[in-house]
Amino acid sequence: MKFRFVLRLAVALLSITLVPLAAGAQVTQAEYASRRNALAAALGDGVLIAFGSPEPEEDYISFFQNSQFRYLTGFNEPEAALVLDIKGGKLVGQHLFVRRSDPARETWTGKRLGVPGVKQWMSLEGHPNSALLRTLDSLLARSGTTVLHVVGNYDPLHMVLSADDQFVRVVASRRPNVTVKSANLAVLQLRRVKTAAELDLLKKAVAITVDAQREAMRAMGPGQNEFEIQALIEYTFRRNGAERPGFSSIIGSGPNSTTLHYNADDRFFGDRDVVVMDIGALYGGYSADVTRTIPVSGKYSADQRSIYQIVRDAQAAAERQAKLNGPARALTDSASAVLADGLAKLGLIESAGATYDCSAASTAQCRQLTLFYYHGLGHGIGLDVHDPGAATGMGSLVAGSAFTIEPGIYVRENLLDIIPRTPRNLAMIEKIRPAVERYRNIGIRIEDDYIMTDRGVEWISRAPREMNEIEAVMAEPWTGLSARDKAKLEWYNTMKPGVFIER
Repeated sequence: MKFRFVLRLAVALLSITLVPLAAGAQVTQAEYASRRNALAAALGDGVLIAFGSPEPEEDYISFFQNSQFRYLTGFNEPEAALVLDIKGGKLVGQHLFVRRSDPARETWTGKRLGVPGVKQWMSLEGHPNSALLRTLDSLLARSGTTVLHVVGNYDPLHMVLSADDQFVRVVASRRPNVTVKSANLAVLQLRRVKTAAELDLLKKAVAITVDAQREAMRAMGPGQNEFEIQALIEYTFRRNGAERPGFSSIIGSGPNSTTLHYNADDRFFGDRDVVVMDIGALYGGYSADVTRTIPVSGKYSADQRSIYQIVRDAQAAAERQAKLNGPARALTDSASAVLADGLAKLGLIESAGATYDCSAASTAQCRQLTLFYYHGLGHGIGLDVHDPGAATGMGSLVAGSAFTIEPGIYVRENLLDIIPRTPRNLAMIEKIRPAVERYRNIGIRIEDDYIMTDRGVEWISRAPREMNEIEAVMAEPWTGLSARDKAKLEWYNTMKPGVFIER
């Protein structure tokens, strides 16, 4: 831990070129109010409670508000709850329950908005959170409603009851005539299409992420560890004003490049490795998601180039299908066709449409393509890195859609050992074995972020992605470390790899 801490400290001294970002990007209180009004219209009648996230058990652990509550309120303090009184699709009461101001506690946690601040800054009726149960019970009794809508970590089928489940049970036990319904899906539906303010925040998150990709390309070199690049990337995020990474940074080299959600980030680079860098800054609550795969040496080998070009061609084919109000499924179908054709030409699969026995029973058939491409083409992005919205497998790409396109090919070193041993599969294995051995431990993923506008699709994550562009950036001098810091890194890199877990 000491070695890793000191190394991260060294990287934290870097001098980074900043992405110029326009100031003042935010979601206004008027927009939050509009979201609540839209939710009321969707629900019709009843009382709604939306739960904020609890305070971490230890006060030195960072607090992160859940995305559903943040979407409805923008409120980023723990132990809060929103209560809406709804009649005929209209809001007749809006209440926010928060912690009281407590100067003694705020010595540790920082200043809280407090009950008076809710009315002043958020135009909601403020209450101490200690009054939540009493007030909610009173609203249910006075309104005569028979429905309690719940937004939060609530599910009547939970095997282990969450804090939200337990609170709802108490409310329901006091009002047997009340029917409890989850409103999570209704909020998710509202989140599918992004507003101009949301897209502005998302573009800023993406710009910071692109800057981090460029810095990593310049700094990459043999003998480094994955965590060095992770530290540089996440420093760049914070240096540019991001709140944090939107998800665990994936810096996967060599065999780790073939693991989709690898995030141990503790392997030393080999000079013949490619490195998958799947990263995303979270800015103003909105997360980017951009992946580049680069060669440690600064130059792609012939085999790496062959795989990379297939993936890039698949991405380009999907981009061409991204049309306003067009079916998202067309993107997936186009990309899969290019990947299958390319894998067949390299001998990694028998033919573009070839299948294999998915199980030893030989009853189910799977495309051989899925041996090397085993995830979806993309997903929505927003408050969550996998956000609601038409992505690349379902729905239509309406204006305001924000999504990724991320094809990949992964040649796992143990692939031939884990395929079910049926006669048909054994014959296939012998045919593809030479190609699998040739391309083993090459994992390539290229992921970009897009928004759909009234004029068509817009590519917003403009990090270098063609091989010649990446090689050109990697050839640029990187002067982010001082001579003293370089000496420290050289000392750490002389340590035996066994000090860290090899993956």
